[in-house]
Amino acid sequence: MSGTSNRKRQNHSVFSFLNAKRKRFFCSGVLKGHIKERSKIFRNIGVILHILFLLGILSGWISLGCLNPFAPKLTDQLEVGDLVVTQQKTPLEVLQNFKISYMFQDSLLYSNTIDTSFIFVYREGTTSEWVSWGREEDLVTTGRMFRHFNVIDLVWNETIDETLEESVSEISRGFNLTLTGEQSGYTISGRADFTFRKGNDEKWRISRWKDWSDI
Repeated sequence: MSGTSNRKRQNHSVFSFLNAKRKRFFCSGVLKGHIKERSKIFRNIGVILHILFLLGILSGWISLGCLNPFAPKLTDQLEVGDLVVTQQKTPLEVLQNFKISYMFQDSLLYSNTIDTSFIFVYREGTTSEWVSWGREEDLVTTGRMFRHFNVIDLVWNETIDETLEESVSEISRGFNLTLTGEQSGYTISGRADFTFRKGNDEKWRISRWKDWSDI
C-alpha cells in the first residue's frame, strides 16, 4: 500500500478521530500474602513504621473501592463539560465514550463503542475511491494510533444532521482532531457520518462510520 494510504489509515483512527501525555492509572492490587518472619526482615523500627503507614494508605484505597481520582467517572447521566464514561443508552452517549477513549487512548473503551458488524469507510487519497475495513482491522489500526501519539484531543463540533429511531439511528457530526507525537503532529477537521445500532443489551454502538476528513 502506498505511503499516502498508510497515512490515511493512521489518520482514520486518526479520526476514529485523529490530553497531557496520558498514562493509565489503575488501583494498586490487593496484597496477596501475609508478611512472614517480620522480625528477621524488618530490623529497623523506622522501616517497620514507614511500611505500616503505607499499608494503611493502601487499605484506605481498597476500602474506597480502588477509587482513582484521575480516571473518568462512570455514571448513568452525561454531565456537561465532564469526562464521564456513560452506559451508552443513547447514540450521543456512544460519542461521549468515543471521545474519552481517544483522549485517554483506551482501546478497551473504544472497542465497546463499535458494533460487531462495524464498517469504517474512507476516501483513499491517491485514487479518491471509497474503501472500507471491518471491526478487527479497525481495532488494530486504532490501537497503533493510540500507541504512536502522546496526546490526542478530539472536539465534537456541530451536529449537521441526525435521524433518531428506536433501534437504528444516524448522526452526522463535525469534528477537530489534534494528534501530537514525539516528532510529528497533525490537526484534522472534517465530518463523520455515524450509523448506530441498539443491541440486545440495550446499549447503542456504532455500526458504520463514513469519514469525510480534510486530510
